[in-house]
Amino acid sequence: MLARSDREEKLDTAPLLDVKGVTLQYKTPKTLVTATYRIDFSVFRGDRFILLGPSGCGKSTLLKAVGGYMTPTEGEIRLKGSLVKHPGPDRMMVFQEFDQLLPWKTVRQNVMFPLLCTHKLGASEAEDRAMHYIRKVNLEKFADSYPHMLSGGMKQRVAIARGMAMEPDILLMDEPFAALDALTRRKMQDELMALWDDTHFTVLFVTHSIPEAIKIGTRILLLSPHPGQVKAELNGGSCNGSSAELERHIQTMLFADAIEEAENV
Repeated sequence: MLARSDREEKLDTAPLLDVKGVTLQYKTPKTLVTATYRIDFSVFRGDRFILLGPSGCGKSTLLKAVGGYMTPTEGEIRLKGSLVKHPGPDRMMVFQEFDQLLPWKTVRQNVMFPLLCTHKLGASEAEDRAMHYIRKVNLEKFADSYPHMLSGGMKQRVAIARGMAMEPDILLMDEPFAALDALTRRKMQDELMALWDDTHFTVLFVTHSIPEAIKIGTRILLLSPHPGQVKAELNGGSCNGSSAELERHIQTMLFADAIEEAENV
């Protein structure tokens, strides 16, 4: 009995996601681009883990690799100890674009769609689970509405509900609020935090906004300018109670990187 308890404790403390020495490259018509260089980090269950850095540092490319859409040139990505080789329902992604929903399907049908496509649940069970998560994002009254009838923020809430309905091991979010106006973006951040308080899902979140990273993240991985390398790993503002000081610290590090990059041009 004691041995089983020890095993369970080890599983609880083991990383959910391990990224080890990951270099990512892709070809353009003219050259081979190195997006990230030997990135290391680990994500644990319940983390709100942020990838933060300037545009072009490889944040979104790294998220695609975790999603299984790119293969590292060097290093490896493991989820629950297994090598990530291809996309899977254990990793659901939410993009920043508003057109990620199927326009010919209602809110309910959009959330049910991946549950049915993967044969994860039957029709009745899929509808029940879809409505459960639609209620969690406060869109129950719009369950039978189509995407063109929704605001940008509402569409993003549907995308989040769809991702969470699959109950993945990790939710991948690629700047999901970047295209929203400032007030809606702040509201969506608050709603995401409230949703996390309720379910404690694990999220890997990409942003180039320092205030957003501090507000949402329990842990923040700061990446250098292109090619992205690990600059620092920091606790989010909600962990140390000093958001303003942390923001100044991050700005100082990024400013130093910008100066160094300019001097090397």
